[in-house]
Amino acid sequence: MDPLHAWTGVLFGALLFAIFLMGTLAVFDREIDRWAQPHTRVAGARGATGAPLRLDTALPHLQALAPEKAAFWLIYPPSERVPTLRLSWPAELGRGVRDLDPATGAALPEQGAPVGTQLFYPFHYNLHLKWANLGEWIVGLAAMAMLVAIVSGVATHRRIFRDLLALRPGRSLQRTALDLHNLCGVVALPFHFVITLSGVVIFIAVYLQPAIGWLYDGQRAAYAKEVLSRYSRPPARQAATQPIVSLDALAERARSHWAAAGEPGEVQLVIVRNPRNAEAVVEVRRAYERRVGLEAGTVYFDAASGELLHAERLPTASRVQRFITGLHMVQFDHWTLRWLYFAMGLAGCVTIATGSIVWVRKRAERHARLGLAGAGWVEALNVAAIAGLPLATVGVLLLNALPTSWWAGNGDPLTASMSWFFGLWAGSLLHAVLLRRGGRHWFQQCAAVAALAAADVLASSLGSADAWSHPAALGVNLALLGVSAGAGHAAWRLRQRSAAGARAFAGAAAGSAG
Repeated sequence: MDPLHAWTGVLFGALLFAIFLMGTLAVFDREIDRWAQPHTRVAGARGATGAPLRLDTALPHLQALAPEKAAFWLIYPPSERVPTLRLSWPAELGRGVRDLDPATGAALPEQGAPVGTQLFYPFHYNLHLKWANLGEWIVGLAAMAMLVAIVSGVATHRRIFRDLLALRPGRSLQRTALDLHNLCGVVALPFHFVITLSGVVIFIAVYLQPAIGWLYDGQRAAYAKEVLSRYSRPPARQAATQPIVSLDALAERARSHWAAAGEPGEVQLVIVRNPRNAEAVVEVRRAYERRVGLEAGTVYFDAASGELLHAERLPTASRVQRFITGLHMVQFDHWTLRWLYFAMGLAGCVTIATGSIVWVRKRAERHARLGLAGAGWVEALNVAAIAGLPLATVGVLLLNALPTSWWAGNGDPLTASMSWFFGLWAGSLLHAVLLRRGGRHWFQQCAAVAALAAADVLASSLGSADAWSHPAALGVNLALLGVSAGAGHAAWRLRQRSAAGARAFAGAAAGSAG
């Protein structure tokens, strides 16, 4: 079991750290958006006059912003965590996004990009590799490796509960890392197992594509209708001749339908399928705040006449899958549990990082004596994952705290953010590889993370008046200060360790010369 546990960590450690870190950030993805986009920190769904929100105000904006052949329009009504009326549509890279003032329906001036919901969160589950669902397959493989590592880790560390109480921060780096590995691994063990297993269950339809294709004879629409209770119809060969009916009226009918079924709720999302086609369909989905399972209770209407076409009725197996999905995605309104998910996610990051560090430290000296380069390459990969990914994260946040024209020009801020993010990450990997023999890569990248996180807070404070009064902005700024302090302390300890090693080497050399 020990070799299985070790080599699973070596082969998948860097990838698992990235997935866990992005998943941990995704717990507060909407709050990160509020930090990066100060213009979205509006009062809420009602203006000074108390006038109710009108979803219909979104339609003219979507007509103007979305491409002519856009397959769908998305309209997100305001909520506690996202107070704007948010519009989205398919774009060349990902989705286009625009926020409206919920009180007036006016478009808000763009500032920054929704990096929380559109960069960090998708990276968690698909690595932004969308071709043939490649990213989801890779993440699923990593999740299976994580399950193997959890089971083999429990079998390997037979004295794990005794070692749990033995945290020795004053000892060597390797001993401290191993103690942290045991502590975080044991404390968060049930969470790590459930969150990893549920991550596999979420995309079970992706991983079982061959079986679904065989069972339904390649008819994906039949599978979606029977198992997921979805409704779809092919677009007509002619453009729409009538305007889309009132979305506000359809939303009210959806609320009445949910109340009659004994499951009342507010509207989470409105989707207009094939919006410029004669066979356009409007989907209205229910919000998840009051339930664990992601059962949207979707109702489908004809966009031209408002006729009710279909109401979602999930079979039992799909309801179980949606409940497990809800456990993983923590969309329900419970801030204590949300913070617990965040803490357990950080514990997972520490477990993976310290396990990788211990493996390299155990083999570094032996590999150096034998002239082997394996440990050095693995350590460079660890540096790029454990220090480089946070560096890219705080770096792209810094850009979004600065005027958009400085770093995105006239282009799309989200596309530019993605380019900068992956560029910074690639730069950290190159830096780690080039300095893998000198041992300075850990110190320099930790120091860079500390400096950039502090710069994030400074730029946010100077760029927006409510940086320390808005709850989301305050929370992210406090977290960034914690990152800066933690990375700065790590850089200081690494600098001390490097200096002590250099002095010991010099003393040994002088003794040999004497």
